[in-house]
Parts: sequence; structure tokens; C-alpha cells
Amino acid sequence: MSRAVDRGANVAAVVGIGMALTIAVSFLMVIPIDPAYLILAPLSGLLIGWYGNQRAEQVRSRPGRVLANAAWSGGVTAVTFAALFLGVKLFFFSLDPGYRDERQGGSLRCAAGPACVYARYLAAEDGVATLSAAGVRDVVEFTDWYWSGQLGTARLIIGSTMSFSLIGGLLYTFGAPRTPADRRSVAAPPTPPATPPSS
Repeated sequence: MSRAVDRGANVAAVVGIGMALTIAVSFLMVIPIDPAYLILAPLSGLLIGWYGNQRAEQVRSRPGRVLANAAWSGGVTAVTFAALFLGVKLFFFSLDPGYRDERQGGSLRCAAGPACVYARYLAAEDGVATLSAAGVRDVVEFTDWYWSGQLGTARLIIGSTMSFSLIGGLLYTFGAPRTPADRRSVAAPPTPPATPPSS
């Protein structure tokens, strides 16, 4: 047991990092579905907040330690989800070549990177109206507007994942043993009945 959190919370934090990597590859790169990522991040926090305490075999009589475990493991998980989200967005924002399917009008004519992302937004349905309403008139203003939105989403990921991890810790307390003695009694194997001496 460390000074602030249990070893089980550290294990859960590592598991949370692995979950974030798997989900980021699946729903940000292989099949880009941002809403799925935004849903799965807090659900992962819920599981990690519970798992860290279960792994530590924490007891109900120590709610402060339960919440500390959930906050630590959930915080690491939340920051990882947010960092991966921003990293993938930066990758595509910096290297977008402007490719589009022929059914969508063919490739965009633009310099690879922010200019192509800007052109892609302009070519989208109601794209011009949306950007005009936001006061975006060129690539520089678009870049500021774009990253303001992505940073807002990253903050949402951190906040929701952290909140759900604390909920996971609270849910753990309902089924947790009340005291260390209760925990030991549950873990101890039953005592076999005494065998009467043979005559």
C-alpha cells in the first residue's frame, strides 16, 4: 500500500491506459467514430474506478481510500483518453492530403495539412454557413476555431471519465466487505469437519 493510493489502483491505471489505446485505435483511426469514443471513455472510467478498489481488496469502512483509488486510476485513464484524442486529431490535421471519393466530388485542391482540413469543412453541407457564423474567414482563423473545439472535447473527456470513475468507486462500496476482518473471513477457506477417530 502506498501513501496515497493502493497498489491495485496503480494496476488499474495501467489497465486504463491499455483500454484507451485499444479504443483509440479502433474508433479514431481504423473506423473514425468520434461519438463512440466519447461514450466509451467514461464507461471505461466507470470500470476502472471499480476495478482499482476490487484489485486492492479495499473495504467499505475506508471511503476516503476508495475514492482516492478511483480518482487516481480514473484520472490516469481520463488523461490518456484525452491525450490520444488530441494526438490523433493533430496527426490528421497536419497531414490531411485532401483526398475525397469521386462520388463526393474528387480530391480537394489544397496544400496538405490545415488548408485541406479547412477546404474539407467548406465543402461539407452547410459548411460555409457554419464557418461564417463562427466568424471564420481564412485558414488561420479556422485553425484557432478548430483547436478550440478539440480542446473543449478533450476537457469533456477528462471530466466525464473522471466523474464516472468516482461513480465506479462508489458502486464498489455496495458490495465491498465492511472491515478487513470481514475480508479475511470471506477469503479464508472453510474449515473441514473433524474426522472422528477410528475405533
